[in-house]
Amino acid sequence: MSKKMVVAIDGHAGAGKSTSAKLVAQKLGYLYIDTGAMYRALTYWAILKNALDDSKAVTEIAEKSDIVLKFIDGTTQVTFNGEDITPFIRSQKVNLNVSLISKIERVREILVKKQREMAENNSGVVMEGRDIGSVVFPDADVKIFLTASIEQRALRRQKDYADAGIQISLDEIKSNLIQRDNLDSTRNISPLLKVPDAIEINTSDLTIDEQVEIILERVKEVVRQKEIKIQSDDKN
Repeated sequence: MSKKMVVAIDGHAGAGKSTSAKLVAQKLGYLYIDTGAMYRALTYWAILKNALDDSKAVTEIAEKSDIVLKFIDGTTQVTFNGEDITPFIRSQKVNLNVSLISKIERVREILVKKQREMAENNSGVVMEGRDIGSVVFPDADVKIFLTASIEQRALRRQKDYADAGIQISLDEIKSNLIQRDNLDSTRNISPLLKVPDAIEINTSDLTIDEQVEIILERVKEVVRQKEIKIQSDDKN
């Protein structure tokens, strides 16, 4: 096809964005980009530099940052200025502060530019985050918005922590998710929202395979439409 395919997957924390996006990208042979990992990487670095409360310092860190994402063996490997920080970006402290870093306007401008550059030279991209369909790629071919009940999202996040050997109470996780939802949805810059042309999928009662299949069917439908249009244009 003559134009690249961009699949934008947005949604709440714990709704299944990362897992779904990874599997969709794998099945389609597309590049997978986890934009949340970029904000987490910057948050982790800001914590290291004691800069969390200094938006100017965080912005300077972002401007000088070299963030590289590589999807290897089912995991997004993240390097920040040449240092592998993959094991550290999903800590509880990063979880608690990433929304604060994400709402800095200049930081978002810098990272959005990096995200677009990452996708530029690939024929197919699956990008997930909170403002992909609204800001990063408003003309994305497929826009998906994932959501789920707070109970299901908290249980999933608790399992992620347990798999990493971290024990955190369900109430604490729920509180953190509710706080993140509020910060992400009410910030002035690129708030989390479902754009009108996005397909909303409630994953509360769906398996990963089921939600992936729904997304794949939508992608295949759009691909068929594009092929029909190309054939029609060639005849004309």
